[in-house]
Amino acid sequence: MNSIIEAAQAQRAAPVLATGPLTLHLMQPQDASRWDAFVRACPEATFFHLSGWQKVIQQSFGIKTWFYYVEQDGQIQGVLPLAEIKSRLFGHALGAMPFCVYGGVAALGDQARRMLDEAAHALATKLGVGHLEYRGMQRAHPDDPSWHTKELYVTFRKEISSDDETNLNAIPRKQRAMVRKGIKLGLKAVVEDNVERMFAAYAHSVLRLGTPVFPKRYFALLQQTFGDECEVRTILTEDGRLVASVLSFYWRDEVVPYYGGGTDLAREVAGNDYMYWSLMQAAAARGCRIFDFGRSKLGTGAYDFKKNWGFTAEPLPYEYKLYTSSKLPDNNPLNPKYQLFIKMWKKLPLPVANFLGPYIVRNLG
Repeated sequence: MNSIIEAAQAQRAAPVLATGPLTLHLMQPQDASRWDAFVRACPEATFFHLSGWQKVIQQSFGIKTWFYYVEQDGQIQGVLPLAEIKSRLFGHALGAMPFCVYGGVAALGDQARRMLDEAAHALATKLGVGHLEYRGMQRAHPDDPSWHTKELYVTFRKEISSDDETNLNAIPRKQRAMVRKGIKLGLKAVVEDNVERMFAAYAHSVLRLGTPVFPKRYFALLQQTFGDECEVRTILTEDGRLVASVLSFYWRDEVVPYYGGGTDLAREVAGNDYMYWSLMQAAAARGCRIFDFGRSKLGTGAYDFKKNWGFTAEPLPYEYKLYTSSKLPDNNPLNPKYQLFIKMWKKLPLPVANFLGPYIVRNLG
């Protein structure tokens, strides 16, 4: 009897071989839970492949999205979220994904990957876009000459320990001194259930840089949609004055500080250094072992800041496939043609910049 039971259990536990054809679909609301289950299990997938980005992008910016997936025998085999940016000023593009630093196809096999590539190509052709963009951490088509890449972005990722002292000592001496300064001055961190103070610090910072601000509702939607995986951490002085704030994503064993900023006071009290140290402490305590400092452009202050923390830059070889365009896109603040605009933007009163910014940034992605 025991042998019969054991044989039945073994049969149930054995993997079922796929027999049916692979089929392409667009995600519907009822598909979201199994889409996310696939994303959480797929090694190639990132936080930016989660289904919640569809709601966030559509409701924050009014941008149209297509979330494709391939399935076989009722099981998802690959996903590709896409969104369209159409602007007279900045061009017409289909991308995976605007407002996300990572994207592209996440699949379990080559056939599913090819089907999703073909779906993206067909959609890009139908829409008449200038280009299709994949934001992968590695090139997906290194041997295909129709896909181009360029050196512009890098990411900064580093392993962290469960021990605070080990992590602190891993920060280079000058930057570690800044962290200790914040500690000595009694800065404190609070985790918030709203984005009010985070938006205030962020908006102040981007105006200083001369770039348009995202709408506040975008950050609120991120917090609402991703719940415990989206944290707003605010840094205050001992007497409660706002210093800095950062919105971060938690994903698997990683933490990704994604949007942040500081007030003028932050410079005086080493607020930004203390903020990232506080986040690193909290993430390590939560079980994270990768601190993803995020994307930066080559030759920028953010790039230098992250290098000074002891992080090594890793190239992000985003891929571009041209359709109606004859050259690769160059919509970034380092482009010389935007320098006059940046200088003028820095001079705007903060309320005016906060009002106008969302109308511009939705076209940038």
